[in-house]
Amino acid sequence: MTHLVLVGLMGTGKSTVGKRVAATLGRPFLDSDELIEQATGRTVRQIWRTDGESAFRVLETDALRGALASEPPAVIAAAGGVVLSAANRDALNDADATVVWLSADPEVLITRATRGVHRPLLDDDPEAALRAMAVERADLYRAVADVTIDVSDREVDDVVQTVLAAAP
Repeated sequence: MTHLVLVGLMGTGKSTVGKRVAATLGRPFLDSDELIEQATGRTVRQIWRTDGESAFRVLETDALRGALASEPPAVIAAAGGVVLSAANRDALNDADATVVWLSADPEVLITRATRGVHRPLLDDDPEAALRAMAVERADLYRAVADVTIDVSDREVDDVVQTVLAAAP
């Protein structure tokens, strides 16, 4: 068995789908944002506010590497920006893992991603930010993905079943 890593923009359902997939497979579920919060004792928003994006990206890399090194194989919800780092992309490509890109139209994500309060990148103009991230990151997600699933018009259960079909 290998790890199953879910990547994609915020709001694509990485955590929701990942938890269900992990439960079905009987594997641990690791969410990189939760790992960062557990390691630091602070929320993602607090880290961004006090330390800035660059400090958060270092923690994001540490969380990804730790999750990929964990045993037994897990279902991992990687932070949305994890692909911004070439080192992280290399780690995903070199890992004993199947990487699934949950993609979605930014129109769909605007409603989903603005529900939470832990997304500092969406503070000013959520719609513009999501559109820009979708363009900026598409090729990066594509570069690490073994499987791509468009979740735009799909129910969670359907996405879970599709991810399970791709699971190692």
